[in-house]
Amino acid sequence: MDTRGCAWLLLLLSLPQGQSHQPLHRSKRRWVLTTLELQEEDPGPFPKLVGELFNNMSNNVSLIYLIRGPGVDEFPEIGLFSIEDHQSGKIYVHRPVDREVTPSFMVHFDAVDRSTGKVVDESLIFNIRIRDVNDHAPQFPEKEFNISVKESQAAGQPIFQLLTVDLDQENTPNSQVLYFLVSQTPLLRESGFRIDLISGEVRLSGCLRYETAPLFTLIVRASDCGEPSLSSTATVHVGVEDSNNHMPTFMEDRYEIRISEGQVEQSVLYLPVQDGDSPFTPAWRTQFNIWDGNEEGHFDIVTDPETNQGLLSIIKPLDYESQVAHSLVVVVENQEQLFVCTEGQLQPLRKAMASTVVSVQVLDTNDPPAFHPRSFIVSEEDGAWPTIQLGYFNATDPDRADSQIRYKLVHDPENWVTVDEKSGVVTTKKQIDRESPHVNDSFYTIIVHAVDNGLPPLTGTGTLMLFLSDVNDNAPTLQPHSRHLEVCESAGSQPLLLEAEDADLDPYSDPFTFDLDNAQGDVEETWMLRTKQGEGRSAELTMLRRVPPGDYLVPLFIADRQGFAQKQTVHVRICSCRSGSECEEPLDTWLLWWALSPVGAALMVLSAALLCLLRCSCIFGPKRLRGFIPSDSGHQTLIVYNEESKALSAQGCDTFFEPRGVKTLLSSTPVYLDRMVPRQQPLQLLEGRVVEAWSQKLQSIDVLEGDTGYLPHVYREEGECEGAETLSSLTFLEQDLSPKLLGCLGSKSTPSEAMCFTSRVPS
Repeated sequence: MDTRGCAWLLLLLSLPQGQSHQPLHRSKRRWVLTTLELQEEDPGPFPKLVGELFNNMSNNVSLIYLIRGPGVDEFPEIGLFSIEDHQSGKIYVHRPVDREVTPSFMVHFDAVDRSTGKVVDESLIFNIRIRDVNDHAPQFPEKEFNISVKESQAAGQPIFQLLTVDLDQENTPNSQVLYFLVSQTPLLRESGFRIDLISGEVRLSGCLRYETAPLFTLIVRASDCGEPSLSSTATVHVGVEDSNNHMPTFMEDRYEIRISEGQVEQSVLYLPVQDGDSPFTPAWRTQFNIWDGNEEGHFDIVTDPETNQGLLSIIKPLDYESQVAHSLVVVVENQEQLFVCTEGQLQPLRKAMASTVVSVQVLDTNDPPAFHPRSFIVSEEDGAWPTIQLGYFNATDPDRADSQIRYKLVHDPENWVTVDEKSGVVTTKKQIDRESPHVNDSFYTIIVHAVDNGLPPLTGTGTLMLFLSDVNDNAPTLQPHSRHLEVCESAGSQPLLLEAEDADLDPYSDPFTFDLDNAQGDVEETWMLRTKQGEGRSAELTMLRRVPPGDYLVPLFIADRQGFAQKQTVHVRICSCRSGSECEEPLDTWLLWWALSPVGAALMVLSAALLCLLRCSCIFGPKRLRGFIPSDSGHQTLIVYNEESKALSAQGCDTFFEPRGVKTLLSSTPVYLDRMVPRQQPLQLLEGRVVEAWSQKLQSIDVLEGDTGYLPHVYREEGECEGAETLSSLTFLEQDLSPKLLGCLGSKSTPSEAMCFTSRVPS
């Protein structure tokens, strides 16, 4: 079959129309299409016949041929194709076609019965392809290129690659591109470039020399293989980067300096060098090393970034007594590896270094005493007592063996030790405690100076690290936030977290054991203590029964792992929480207490005065007041009741009364009555009035008995007494005396108005 012109034959099958009960008949329909060939950018003339088609049904029916689709009535090319008068099958094209815009057209052909206007056969779909012509030259992405290449670039290696774009049909000679090097400027025999014909890679041939040609200009042409061949050119500027082909050299072969011992000094010697490469490039920058003579690490050398010279420094003090002179071998090289070009090939030089000798003379000076060793560790048990020798410092003078050295203690924050000035012996003078804030990780630091007798005197420093091994000298204690707790009355069953701490180390610390002090009343009936599992330093305190609001003390014991324990007390406040989960301050009670405080103070003063009267009656017994009865009082009859009743009895009258709840508020000394009582003043009335006054006072105290926040104020201590002008309000009748009280009285009595008047008692 001819490849330049193809006759397309399409056989289409169609089903006959009819009823389903009629037998089926198969009839063949055939489209015949001549060659449709269209060349890109055809110059015409137009319209131009491109092909012809027909359908074999035209033998029986008069047909009209229709054409539609892209190139006819659809984009991208409307009106490009047509059929002559819709009667024949001749196809025409009306203008040139650009293949790079539209490479093909998918056209539909139909056959229609002229009389009925119905399509008599299936549509013929035909793809009209546009034949390519070489109308596009290869194009570079840019007209000029700027690239750089190092002077040390090896020959034969790709430097860069040029690529082009050809819009003609792919995989045809029209789009196949070849590359050619048109020119090179400057043109040197030892330095040149070549380009790969197919890939467009540019390679180096020979060696580059920055000093000879720092820049090359190349012109490259790209040509396709079409007929006729089309081409384009581009310009490439190749800049050469200087590389290290010059070795640095020292200005002098030998240098001499003098350095005093014991000093650290920067930049004691400058070492200038020369280098023929471009300044401030890796090929020019130098790096120095001390090749020999610095085994002890006294010296260091660096590069000055501005001048490119070496700076020699003393980083470790020199010692005249150890070595009086040092000879250093210093070498220099570039940051970039040195290379040479031999017969067009690069030859790297791995050990291309210049060297010089630096002679250092050490000058003698007064050296400080040296400790041997400078620091040492001594272990001692925590709690060590005074007069224990911990160790001793040993220092010598490097300058003279007969030098006199004095030791001086300069750091002992707890003032635990003394240091002998001559021997350096360290001795404890106080008991040592590992829990001191100056002990870090069980180490206590002691620093001592050794001072020689030179001019001027110099000082050396020695350190003693005292390691304190722990002993179990601290019992666990509650942490501050666990000593006072608050809980709402409504949340009484909520556990309260108790956390403890111990200043000792393991194994004298946690895990702790928490136990209630069951010797304190009903504490185990009210509280329960449970150690939290897996923690070892905390426990939960839970209320077992509901108690009224107030302050409560919960005693408990906390023991460490070794069983060392001490008693602790948790202050628990149970309060009302009306508006949340926090206790409310009893503002109304405080206001009431403030308002009633003057009345309370007056009652307290009255109570103290009455108590003083009763106590004075006990202090000034019958012997001292017996002869003091005034003569104008008239003759009085005394009745002796129970003369021998002098012993204290819980049921008797020696202890006058002990108010409930205020025993510790006023006085712990009981109040006694004198055995001598006037018959005219009934003691029962006196007792009743005193009890009535105390009852009025104690009634307000009982109200506050459950609240430790409202403690009464103590206005008089035991033994204090003041004189009273008269006790006439305490008169009573003899017949009103209680028989039980009279049974405890003696055979004599003293007028009540004589009580507490110490100034009237005869001496």
